[in-house]
Amino acid sequence: MFETDQNIKRRKTILVGVCLGGDGFEVSMEELAGLAEAEGLEVVAEVTQNLASQDAACYIGSGKVQELKGLVFELDADLVVVNNQLSPSQLANLAHDLEVEVIDRTNLILNIFADRARTKEAKLQVDYAKLQYMLPRLVGLRQNLSRQGGTGGSMSNKGAGETQIELDRRRIEKDMSELRKQLREITKNRDTQRRKRQASGIPQVALVGYTNAGKSTLMNRLLEACCPDEEKEVMVKDMLFATLDTTVRKITPGSHRDFLLSDTVGFINDLPHDLVDAFRSTLEEAVNADLILEVVDCSDPNYQMHMDVTARTLKELGAGAIPVIYVMNKADRKYPLSELPIDRGDKIYISAAGRLGLDLLLEKIEEKLFAGYITMDLIIPYTAGQVEHDLQERARVHKTSYEDDGIHMTVDMNQELLQRYKVYLQ
Repeated sequence: MFETDQNIKRRKTILVGVCLGGDGFEVSMEELAGLAEAEGLEVVAEVTQNLASQDAACYIGSGKVQELKGLVFELDADLVVVNNQLSPSQLANLAHDLEVEVIDRTNLILNIFADRARTKEAKLQVDYAKLQYMLPRLVGLRQNLSRQGGTGGSMSNKGAGETQIELDRRRIEKDMSELRKQLREITKNRDTQRRKRQASGIPQVALVGYTNAGKSTLMNRLLEACCPDEEKEVMVKDMLFATLDTTVRKITPGSHRDFLLSDTVGFINDLPHDLVDAFRSTLEEAVNADLILEVVDCSDPNYQMHMDVTARTLKELGAGAIPVIYVMNKADRKYPLSELPIDRGDKIYISAAGRLGLDLLLEKIEEKLFAGYITMDLIIPYTAGQVEHDLQERARVHKTSYEDDGIHMTVDMNQELLQRYKVYLQ
């Protein structure tokens, strides 16, 4: 692969950002530092500049480029990370002027995703996103090679760099075609699994939210409380994008109805569109959910911005109309323990790590999932025993008794079950 794909762990790194006015710049730079930390980089300096617009040639102004070059030399830095997506020419010009490797925010996120992907699907999706990112930047990535050309004419070697770029482009397009084929096959299998889950009638709940909000911790706490099994637990780490692979687990709360819970990749401001597209099949767990649990780190001063980013991403995915419960997590950092959990309708304040508010959350989930259910009495002949089994799986059963004339059941059922089994209604 190219220089941008090299392992960049433990490298001395300078962060660079341009403030174009408005709010959010400082938060964005803090987030960039968090991404650098997640990739194992050693941040040795931060350089920022206020501009009306990005410099078209070098992203930052020419004077700032010289200042940055001196800093690179002084600190012996070998990587510069820019807080915006660079154009091919900006990438090539900065790398040339600074004489050091330069990557942008998008490339950094892609590197993190490449390091963290575990399942075959996630790896293929990341590979595809990286190739999508690289394809328009081949000129910049091959700039050094292209400069080897002569002064023109038929005897010059002007074509050397261009030929290599064309070879690279054809190879990338071929690789992307093969990856698309493999991803289509995996997506087909995922769709089959999803249809089976939907046919089971078990409601589906999706965990979404900003990266590092505590989604995986919440899933593990629910698994721990409802169906203890260490093998089902997912990895938890206090780091951006600690987990990428979607996991689906059946939650069996005992006093409440069963549901399927899926954990999805965390969102982040300016998540590269290539990654949103590449992970679309994974994120469709949210699109096809009956209910979304949006996990929010309410102790973060920028949590409202995180909620806005999540809402925007869900809308882009076509999941904007699905009912939502806002799980304001890490509330123990903001409120006294004696006040938790706090119930504010569709917004509840809990602490997943502290196991505070799980019962309230389960009540809210049941309330939302089964709001349209109707309580009915049925008498089912013993010859139709599969109906009892189906209702035990798909309805909320209040009472079951076995009488001479059949199985007597009192259940909460939705309209689809009501129509299917209306012959047994009393």
